[in-house]
Amino acid sequence: IQELIDFLVEKGKNRFSDPEGYAKEIKRIARNCYNIDRDIQDAVNLTLETSLDTIKALKSSLKRVNKAIEREVSKFQQTLDSIPGIGPIFTSGIIAEIGNISNFTDEAKLAKYAGLVWNHKQSNDYKSDETGMSKYGNKYLRYYLIQAANSVKNYCPEYKDYYSKKHKESTKHKHKRALVLSARKLVRLIFVLLRDNVLYDPSQYLNSSGGDYQT
Repeated sequence: IQELIDFLVEKGKNRFSDPEGYAKEIKRIARNCYNIDRDIQDAVNLTLETSLDTIKALKSSLKRVNKAIEREVSKFQQTLDSIPGIGPIFTSGIIAEIGNISNFTDEAKLAKYAGLVWNHKQSNDYKSDETGMSKYGNKYLRYYLIQAANSVKNYCPEYKDYYSKKHKESTKHKHKRALVLSARKLVRLIFVLLRDNVLYDPSQYLNSSGGDYQT
């Protein structure tokens, strides 16, 4: 067990908070695993090795693609990446799907385009957990906005508090509903940043109607 602890400490570069606990859990899992029949051991090992090689190749390709996206998005005049938690990938995806922000007269039109609207006109004042979200709209933009909201809530206290509030209010599908509503809130911020070409300022907040900053 000590050798396993030392291995975790070395390979994990002291990032494990409880290396002894992890070591014991790994040993427990290994003890409960089934032994591989000797006749198929070589084939299983080959399958695992080739799978690992594939994963490594995909990770390497992903790094190159991410760097290329970062280079390309830097050529555009935009301020979305000033929002903590929105990096070049989310930025490029959102901008690509929105296109010219001047095509939208207000944030409500942008939200509708993304399909972040609810039946019976329920959104921020959402009450019924059975009210479904619109199935129309740009599904790719909706995906980027929801994933971006999931990241932003980990960096921006305003969105973290909002997510927590909606999570507590929901009785079903808590995470999904709180996240979608957070994405709808994020639309207002994105609309203003792109429309006015301003940087995100955590000391200022967006009101629900005008799309302008208020203290």
